[in-house]
Amino acid sequence: MLSYQHIYHAGNMADLHKHALLATMLTRMTAKPKPMSYVETHAGRGLYDLNAPEALRTGEAQSGITRALGAGWFGTDHPLMQALELVRAEAGPDAYPGSPRIAAALLRPGDTMHLAELHPGEHAALVAAMRGTGARVYPQDGFTMAHSICPPVPRRGLMLVDPSWEVKSDYQTIPAAIAKLHRKWNVGVIALWYPILRDNRHRAMLDRLDSGFPDALRSEISFPPARAGHGMVGSGMFILNPPWGLADEAARLKHMFGG
Repeated sequence: MLSYQHIYHAGNMADLHKHALLATMLTRMTAKPKPMSYVETHAGRGLYDLNAPEALRTGEAQSGITRALGAGWFGTDHPLMQALELVRAEAGPDAYPGSPRIAAALLRPGDTMHLAELHPGEHAALVAAMRGTGARVYPQDGFTMAHSICPPVPRRGLMLVDPSWEVKSDYQTIPAAIAKLHRKWNVGVIALWYPILRDNRHRAMLDRLDSGFPDALRSEISFPPARAGHGMVGSGMFILNPPWGLADEAARLKHMFGG
């Protein structure tokens, strides 16, 4: 699906949930001296201008990152805030980092990054946003890229799977795709983000994931719809091989967001 552009939703409540967990995982994993790989299947453009017309049109960042900063939801020592500070020092006060730039801010020299983005415009923007980071950026389907490099080198690492979910069949096909990736890379941390929807179309997918991976960490928060008629009322992350202590951060986020 080539219509989705995350600029309309950048910095919203779902991003805060997803990115807080991602930043925490990366910080815990980079605390050990061993190098790691970071793989992302649906990378988007990597860097967002919250003052862009698209972002202002939906106003989702106002109830997300703008509100979080004003209310002090995250301490300055939280890895997400550290990544945001680094990115804004370079790109300006209205910048918001997508997950590729969060990863670039928190990874170390010697770590590797593999990013896929199929949308031509988003891919071009991603290449520009990641210039100088050493990331490999692939203009192809994310699962195709992931299957082609797994297990990555270094073998220790993290994969973020964050599709747009505009293709309804994703809910049926993604559990098998995750299982296949896990078979090829059984030591990898594999994190799947999914929307929590009013119509519960995600429930059957989660039942299959829970059944196949009973030891995974499932983190969910809820929040009011972004606007009248909007179907998303929460955010979820399903994480295979979660780093030690991540469950504590998931519990803290659930309490903080009231979900």
